Amino acid sequence: MADFRVRCLDHVHVAVRDRAAAIAWYRRVLGLEKQYDYTEHGDPRGPVVLACDYGRTHLALFERKDVVPNPQVVAFRVDADGFIAFLARLDALELFDAQAARVTAKSIADHGNSWSVYFCDPDGNPYEITTYDYDDLRARLAKAADGA
Repeated sequence: MADFRVRCLDHVHVAVRDRAAAIAWYRRVLGLEKQYDYTEHGDPRGPVVLACDYGRTHLALFERKDVVPNPQVVAFRVDADGFIAFLARLDALELFDAQAARVTAKSIADHGNSWSVYFCDPDGNPYEITTYDYDDLRARLAKAADGA
């Protein structure tokens, strides 16, 4: 019997109330690009697939009237530069966490080997931006705090 191994995570299903608004939000906040729209190809209940990392990772947005937010956090990895860039955009993005608190640069979590910031989309689906460039980011955050 041959060994079975999954090649990669392909996509995550995400329920949204307004697909067009969600596409715009995911583009603005996460830089995701529309890769395929099943509704344009004969499946009226199908998803719109958004992608990052050159199409290797996908979110499949399903429009639903009664949205129940995904209980699992979907995490996107960035490097230290990407993390700093995301933090710099937080005020303009106006993101909120699961408790409806505004997410700011002070909202970051230090996990000891990684840094994360958590937020929700407009339908309550939880997301995380994380980096494993721990020492680099810690030094940059300390330098920024000393200069503030």
